[in-house]
Amino acid sequence: FPQVPEIARIDPGHDSVMMGYDFHLTPEGPRLIEINTNAGGFLLALLAQFGESAENPQTLPVKVRNRLVQPFVDEIQSWSGGTRKSPSSMAIIDENPSEQFLFGEMEYCRRLLAEEWGIPVVVADPGELESGAKGICYERRPVDLVYNRHCDFYLESEVMAGIRAACLAGSVCLSPHPFSYGLLADKRRMVLWSDRAALAALGLDEADCRLLAELVPASRMLADQDRAALWQERNDWVFKPVDRFGSRGVLLGRKISRKRFDGLDLADTLVQRLEPPSVTGGGELPEMKTDFRLYVYRNRVLGVAARLYQGQVTNMRTPGGGFASVRLV
Repeated sequence: FPQVPEIARIDPGHDSVMMGYDFHLTPEGPRLIEINTNAGGFLLALLAQFGESAENPQTLPVKVRNRLVQPFVDEIQSWSGGTRKSPSSMAIIDENPSEQFLFGEMEYCRRLLAEEWGIPVVVADPGELESGAKGICYERRPVDLVYNRHCDFYLESEVMAGIRAACLAGSVCLSPHPFSYGLLADKRRMVLWSDRAALAALGLDEADCRLLAELVPASRMLADQDRAALWQERNDWVFKPVDRFGSRGVLLGRKISRKRFDGLDLADTLVQRLEPPSVTGGGELPEMKTDFRLYVYRNRVLGVAARLYQGQVTNMRTPGGGFASVRLV
């Protein structure tokens, strides 16, 4: 596995909120196709699962409210060594957040946490923050907890440089953080998890090796493959750039042109065995491809949602598509 950036090799001592584990259901069972560290849609998933309205955080039943709030409590406690149960103030960050499709979810989360803790909580672009090794401020007010919805996962862009410095210095609780992305969500991890011999060599017990072999589709880096043979078998594979998200740049082998195939970046392309999504609908209802996202904090499942789509990815605009509730039986 290639070395992740320095920032992702430093364990900040706490976990990451709102991990998203995406599955396809196949005739042979579920297949884990991707992990995300800042998974959007958790609010829609949780409210749909429990049949609640998203209109007002104050009306949430205690069990639903706790599922949303407790991970943030655990984060600030772990980061502070157990001395804090809430931050003094908090920021939810994303690139131009008011223009994001799920801005309403971020705003709802802001209201919920501000009411729960009685503290200032803002939704902001990272460029609006004053940040550096000494800490982060918003309008001169110190911010000690940052819920990171930004997709610069390794904090490599100029606008994230100050947050990177604060993260390295331990002067802010950033969640999700680069360590968890490098550990779980970097697509190159799929290569390790689908290699049973490599897992055994690392000391993983037989039951866990078997489970991962069943769940994770065969995944390889393009640089390690026989290009001529792969071209002949391309219909059985999906090509994924390791540094993008939300299905951006993902190519199905059966649709890829020879020119596009020859132009793929050897070092940054994951080749994954195709595990088609299940299909719902039919008859009077439109047929929709379906995948399932589990929202998780540590080992706790917070909620589950189905994502319905046509084409290659959920776009939230296809009639009948988007997030759907899942009944657990």
